[in-house]
Amino acid sequence: MSRDFLSLFQNEKPIIGMIHLKGDDDEDVFERAKREIEIYVSNGIDGIILETYFGNYYQLERILSYVEESNLPIPYGVNCLNVDHLGFHLANKYHAQFVQIDSVVGHVRERDEASLHEFFKLERENSEACLIGGVRFKYQPVLSIHTVEEDLKTAMTRCDGICVTGDATGENTSIEKIKQFKEVVKDFPVIVAAGITKDTLEEQMTIADAAIIGSYFKDTRVDTGDVCAEHVKEITDIIKRMRG
Repeated sequence: MSRDFLSLFQNEKPIIGMIHLKGDDDEDVFERAKREIEIYVSNGIDGIILETYFGNYYQLERILSYVEESNLPIPYGVNCLNVDHLGFHLANKYHAQFVQIDSVVGHVRERDEASLHEFFKLERENSEACLIGGVRFKYQPVLSIHTVEEDLKTAMTRCDGICVTGDATGENTSIEKIKQFKEVVKDFPVIVAAGITKDTLEEQMTIADAAIIGSYFKDTRVDTGDVCAEHVKEITDIIKRMRG
């Protein structure tokens, strides 16, 4: 089963803004996420993803309910970290157009790869959402006995777009790694999911098909900061120029 992830977006080379669910309490998380969504939409972002990076499941569900009712002009996705089934559950319940999972292959023992494959098959049969997932993704263990190339080919059977990162949030994703992924998967979407800056955007997005940006949009350029409209527009202006 394969779905066209890139067709969710109105523009080529979509930039997806990450919402980390930062806040001091439930109400602060909710109101902050609403402000971040408004900043993203007002400054030309192509899509958003809501993630339990700082927040919890109940906070994620609340903001997803708000997003569904808001009829945003851009697609939205969900990443429920560490409990992948709940990402699909929330996408189905709140009509999110895509789910992100940090790793779709190579992070489990070889004996568990068959179970993982059947897990993705089952979830995707019961969901209309696209799935994007990592290979050799930040913070994920590498337990694979296969080459990166072999795992990338397996990933193409499990998801609709492959996410590539460096080793940590906010850390640059090397151009060599992006090229390596793209050379293997060809026309299959590759999404740079960490570390893009205004200085690396053009080179990386000449090769990659989409990007997820979180930390670099913050006022401090790190994950603990607040989403800054000026920083969002800085990136969207560059990608608009690239599109011509």
